[in-house]
Amino acid sequence: MLYRVFTDSCSDLCQDYAKERALGVIPMLYRIEDKEYQDDYGASMSYHDFYEKLRAGGSCTTAQINAAEFERVFAPVMEGGEDILYIAFSSALSGTVQSARIAAQELEARYPGRRLAVVDSKCASMGEGLLVHYALNNRDAGMTLEENAAWLEENRGKVCHWFTVFDLNHLRRGGRVSAAAFLGTMLSIKPVLHVDDEGRLIPMEKAKGRARSIRALFEHMKSTAIQPEGQTVFISHGDSESDARLLADMIRAQWGIEDIRMNYIGPVIGAHSGPDTIALFFLGDKR
Repeated sequence: MLYRVFTDSCSDLCQDYAKERALGVIPMLYRIEDKEYQDDYGASMSYHDFYEKLRAGGSCTTAQINAAEFERVFAPVMEGGEDILYIAFSSALSGTVQSARIAAQELEARYPGRRLAVVDSKCASMGEGLLVHYALNNRDAGMTLEENAAWLEENRGKVCHWFTVFDLNHLRRGGRVSAAAFLGTMLSIKPVLHVDDEGRLIPMEKAKGRARSIRALFEHMKSTAIQPEGQTVFISHGDSESDARLLADMIRAQWGIEDIRMNYIGPVIGAHSGPDTIALFFLGDKR
């Protein structure tokens, strides 16, 4: 049985990767300066321009994918005889996965015999992307849709997310962290956060200075990564490529890992994390 793998743009995977792996990516929407854009690999607005608007004080809002949009995208695939595995942005951060489940019930009733499996990644940014990467590897290795969905649900808790933000203002305004977590943060103190087992953003510690906050991401990988030498590692950044490369160099020097993939944090995630965020994703024995 053939099946297609889909995700949403919050996975922050690059366009070339999606084309190479026959991955379907559904864009989310964001609004900045009273104009709506698609999160479409920077085609509607370049990543750099987006972050420059945030740096200048611009306010950005985001919207989840609704059930009607999922039906519009998925119906032709199922009508054409293919099943679908959709890997969704964390349910703790968006209602998108629930919209996908509503669409799945409608479409499976409309196309008897077809299957639309929806997996809550409980991941964000390229953490979601890393889970998608393994799903594609599983598909290409011959794993069935049902086997793949079960594997993802069993292993999603091993996708570690560690990231540092320039400040917590963007996360606080979007309600992603509490006001209490924001208190006491000074310009010289850089918060270090992770995504917990339920897919929520949790402030973990505060590092003095940018260099130490980036080092903290590396140290967390040292303490929890499973056989890091053979891993694929993802790094995403909020228009701060030089710092992302610095982190990648640290990882290569420690373990000799060559398969390190970097990309921008897209506008839907970036609206909440803010400019200059650096995020590290790998497989660990715990989050």
